[in-house]
Amino acid sequence: MATNCLIFFPFLFCFCLRQEHVMATRIVEGLVKTSEIYSLILDILSGFNGFNDNVQMLEMKLEELCCLEHDINKELEIEELEHGKKRKREVENWLRNVKRKKTEVHGMVQELRDCGMFRHLKLIVQVRKLTGQVTDLVERGRFPEGIVGSAQESRGCALLTTELAGAMFQKNVRKIWDWLMNDGVLMIGVYGMGGVGKTSVLMHIHNMLLTAVTNFESVFWVTISKSFSIHKLQCDVAKIVGIDISKESDERKRAARLSRALVRRKRCVLFLDDVWNHFPLERVGIPVRADGLKLVLTSRSLDVCRRMNCKSSVKVEPLSMEEAWTLFVDNLGQQTTLSPEVKQVARSVAKKCAGLPLAIITLARSMRGVEEICEWRHALEELRNTEAKHEEMEMEVLRVLRFSYDHLNDKMVQQCFLCCALYPEDFEIDRDVLIESFVDEGLVNGMKSLEAMFDEGNSIVNKLENICLLGKVENFVGGKKCMGLQDASSHIAISMMKRGCQHVEPMNNVEGYYVGSQLVKMHDLVRAMAINVIKVNNNFLVKAGLQLTKIPDEVEWSEDLEKVSLMCNWIHEIPTKISPRCPKLRTLILKHNESLTRISDSFFVHMAALEVLDLSFTDIEVLPKSVSDLSTLTALLLTSCKRLKHMPSLAKLQALLRLDLSFTAITEMPQGLEMLVNLKWLNLYAKDLVSSGKEVAKLTSLQFLILHWWSRKIKVKVEYTSCLRKLETFAANLYNMHHFNSYVKTMNIYGPRSYLLLLDTEESLGNSPWCCFAEVCFRKDVIISNCKIRTGESPLMLPLDIQRLKVERCHDIRSLCDVMSLKNATSLKRCEIADCDGPEYMFSLSCSSSCCTSLHSLESLELYSLKNLHGLCKEGEVAAQTFPPGRAYTCLKYFFIYRCPLIKKLLTPRLLAYLPNLEEITVHNCKSMEEIISVDGIDYESFGGKKSYVTNRDTIVVTHSKLVSLSLKHLPELKSISSAQMECESLKNFRIFKCPKLARFPETATPVQILCGIHFPL
Repeated sequence: MATNCLIFFPFLFCFCLRQEHVMATRIVEGLVKTSEIYSLILDILSGFNGFNDNVQMLEMKLEELCCLEHDINKELEIEELEHGKKRKREVENWLRNVKRKKTEVHGMVQELRDCGMFRHLKLIVQVRKLTGQVTDLVERGRFPEGIVGSAQESRGCALLTTELAGAMFQKNVRKIWDWLMNDGVLMIGVYGMGGVGKTSVLMHIHNMLLTAVTNFESVFWVTISKSFSIHKLQCDVAKIVGIDISKESDERKRAARLSRALVRRKRCVLFLDDVWNHFPLERVGIPVRADGLKLVLTSRSLDVCRRMNCKSSVKVEPLSMEEAWTLFVDNLGQQTTLSPEVKQVARSVAKKCAGLPLAIITLARSMRGVEEICEWRHALEELRNTEAKHEEMEMEVLRVLRFSYDHLNDKMVQQCFLCCALYPEDFEIDRDVLIESFVDEGLVNGMKSLEAMFDEGNSIVNKLENICLLGKVENFVGGKKCMGLQDASSHIAISMMKRGCQHVEPMNNVEGYYVGSQLVKMHDLVRAMAINVIKVNNNFLVKAGLQLTKIPDEVEWSEDLEKVSLMCNWIHEIPTKISPRCPKLRTLILKHNESLTRISDSFFVHMAALEVLDLSFTDIEVLPKSVSDLSTLTALLLTSCKRLKHMPSLAKLQALLRLDLSFTAITEMPQGLEMLVNLKWLNLYAKDLVSSGKEVAKLTSLQFLILHWWSRKIKVKVEYTSCLRKLETFAANLYNMHHFNSYVKTMNIYGPRSYLLLLDTEESLGNSPWCCFAEVCFRKDVIISNCKIRTGESPLMLPLDIQRLKVERCHDIRSLCDVMSLKNATSLKRCEIADCDGPEYMFSLSCSSSCCTSLHSLESLELYSLKNLHGLCKEGEVAAQTFPPGRAYTCLKYFFIYRCPLIKKLLTPRLLAYLPNLEEITVHNCKSMEEIISVDGIDYESFGGKKSYVTNRDTIVVTHSKLVSLSLKHLPELKSISSAQMECESLKNFRIFKCPKLARFPETATPVQILCGIHFPL
């Protein structure tokens, strides 16, 4: 028993020990949990206590950001006013980001004020995140490289000139140049009759100042017209100097601001072309002074030059007889061969131009190809017969110009020419908008296709340009070639119809100006001739650009008027008492009266024959009800009437062919729209318009239809558009994937020649696709946004003739092959992938060769904000001989990658070899990018089907025969272009900015120099 107890006791002891251990463990676990709870309570309490600290930190950082923003804005104001410099784009972007972040912080602060204590705890993470973002903006706002571009960038832009003819012209150029270089001469006058070449002389000197090494920092050019006013001149000078005085109504204050801006520019030259009357410079704010601004002006009067106090003046004389004949022969062209007998008559014809270059060039070009002596004698006889009517030499020019007009030998072309005179003097007319007006006036065959109509219109404008009745203009804003679009909606239309349309993008802060346009302009003497023709043979009332503030009195509205142009004035309203009786009036143009707010209903009552009504760019809110009764109206143009909300019924306007409501504030389709069965052109690019497209279903004559494609308020259903089988140009947001695919199927049979189709499945009205005018870069565009392309219920269909594809916010795609679902899209030129989280690699061998068929013609590939992108292709796939399938990517010329934070290596020598036509590589804001062309690790090369390991990277030579441009910006980790030897003899443009670790550069045929952190060719 005792023995058993002794044996049992140790077991009992161990059991007790285990029980104590279990109890102790439970006690400890309980204490740990209690400690965790206590710690959590402490965290909560500390959260309550520290929350104010976090908010105060956010407010402190925001205040620091606001101070920095204020300082930068002040510095920009000084730099832009004093030195005429232009702010850098990165600074502009930073300021926009600051504005957005301030709004976000203020919204957070307001939410904190309105919510309870426990909501505060949930928001503390966002507060800390915002604090970090504000801090980052503060750091990015230091701009160590400066906030403005160099003075050279904003010095001025060259003007289009013709070759100077005659020894006297060369002598005048040298004389004026010597005066400019003489510090004692501050004001120079150049005078002579119209058409003698005063402007041409000064344009050459203007361009010489831009290229020669002088003490002048800036060169400005302003053209003054007959409708001169101090206010207009102040605005023109302010525009080229780069300041905004539009909100300042007081003339003296405007002059003071202008004067300060010009004084700060230090040494500069201001050219004032075509000054008709003298005016006090101090009223405008032009401070002519030594070591400051010099003034050069042209005028038709020596008296004007003297009264403007020009110290030195020179008269531009007509050409001598021999010089005139030489210029005449040069402009006849080599294709015109003259016999000795014809040459004798031709000399007499040239003599009638009185030595005036404008008349000589115009007359000579109108006689190109004429070789029969009878035609030359007839031309000389016509010129002689009108000689007795004009005694002044300027009348001689008008007579010669009239000869060119008469010998257009086409009444339709003549009428098109006279349409140009409806624009103000010195107005730069957009070529495409002008052609639209020809169509509206019925001067171009409206029964043709849109493309054919514009081809015919271009042919007419070319004829007028070739004989110098119209002149080409190149306009510059901010140092960029651009176009002044009077009708922004037209730009959308035309750019979609043009063959091979170039890349078009909006100018920063310049509304209505776009890169790549063509402008035309009438010389003031040519316009004077046109006005004379109008007065004699046509019943026009033209008071365009005369700064009228009131509509002309009824006495000026004669009953036989056919066309009236009052565009580009400051008419405020058309009162009830004005109701002109113009039963024959066919065209009324009131566009660009931007202060016009009201038109009385009675105004249109007695215009029963009106066909073209243009109220574009006015400030009207309501269209008069009397417009509803204009049953003969064929064109109603209301683009950019940004306050226009209310439209009367259009049911009676069944003759209407063109209706433009783009950029208006309408919210619903006009009543009676479905009755306009003859309508061919309908532009409804209005962001607040709500519709499914039902109202256009009956408009089966439509050739052109634009709906606001990035507005989610107007999503079009296929049943309302598939019946429009005459459509040539179409842009819209389709309702959903089913409607999109269904419309694409009909396009393959009845498709428009040019289109922009958007598929955006997002239902909310916020976060619209980031589309702008730049979207219309090719003729056949598709944008896919917020869609399931790979995992959706039905596969995406693309048009067979698609030229450009943009995919954004489609997070289920894994590679480019997921997008290229249509095997026969062989015309694809450009592809953009943006804001998609799915892709880790762009190219994948998992897709079949046929899926990449559409990549054979691809010329441009652009990748934006792909946050999970690691590379273009997996390393193993790059090595595989089967990559890329077939001839995919062989046509690729442009490769752009922006804001892809994870990618480290861009290309390999093997992948580069598959891109034989690559001309441009652009890599911006990829914060992990280390190398552009990488041979790190194992690089595979094929030798008899085996893989060879490269052990010495220096033995590899990377070459590319067509690479022209390499742009690398904001790549903080970039160490080299390539660790191998790189030879690119073709490289011409080499730009590097903010790549602090970059040390090794490729060998190029053109040496590079470093300038402000950017490499440029010497």
